[in-house]
Amino acid sequence: MVDVVWNDRKRIIFGLPWTFTKYGLSEDRIFIETGLFNLGENEVRLYRIMDVSLERKFWQRLFGLGTITCHSSDKTMGIFKIENIKKPSEVKELISSYVEEERSRKRVTSKEFIVDDSGSGDDIEDDDIDAL
Repeated sequence: MVDVVWNDRKRIIFGLPWTFTKYGLSEDRIFIETGLFNLGENEVRLYRIMDVSLERKFWQRLFGLGTITCHSSDKTMGIFKIENIKKPSEVKELISSYVEEERSRKRVTSKEFIVDDSGSGDDIEDDDIDAL
């Protein structure tokens, strides 16, 4: 069994958890379980997550909810959302810290892809940015 650091459900009207989508975070993976009769379960390894962002629409702010969008290099999940969860700012920071920790532990680095004025893309490492 996996030690879950955080879990919640997708929420709907008035912030009530009346859906069949469950989210979970362990020290090395994010889990998304959907469905009632036909269950679907997806997971993404944290070291594959490249970017995490938070969106809070007006109605979400009224009920203390938010949606976290994760951009990953995972083949099946790619870009995925953790929708309408409570305490979204805290969860985003928790995910970010675990992602950085896991990437450091696995020694995973990523190159930035920057498009110059001519429209061609060049791979530029962090050390090369100062030279620009």
